[in-house]
Amino acid sequence: MADFVLKNGTIIQVSTLKYHIFMSKLKIYNQVFTKILGIKETKLKKLNYQGVKAWDSVGHMNLIAVLEKKFDIEMDIDDIVDFSSYEKGKRILKKYKISI
Repeated sequence: MADFVLKNGTIIQVSTLKYHIFMSKLKIYNQVFTKILGIKETKLKKLNYQGVKAWDSVGHMNLIAVLEKKFDIEMDIDDIVDFSSYEKGKRILKKYKISI
């Protein structure tokens, strides 16, 4: 089954986000951000919600949906709202036993 997300007003298939079992959780996390938001990995550490055009409300929900799917979790609403930066996202995922 293919994953699809909305990116810049266009629905795209996210087959490029597929990973194998040996890929590190950090690599998966970074790849989700770079593919969904269309940014370089070097920009991630200082990245905040609405810090790039693609991380608007729709981009946020796409990011959350793909992270939930990749890590097989379902985040609480409070955590989705609090997921306001790349670094804060790592701390939130720890609550779901995803250590990055």
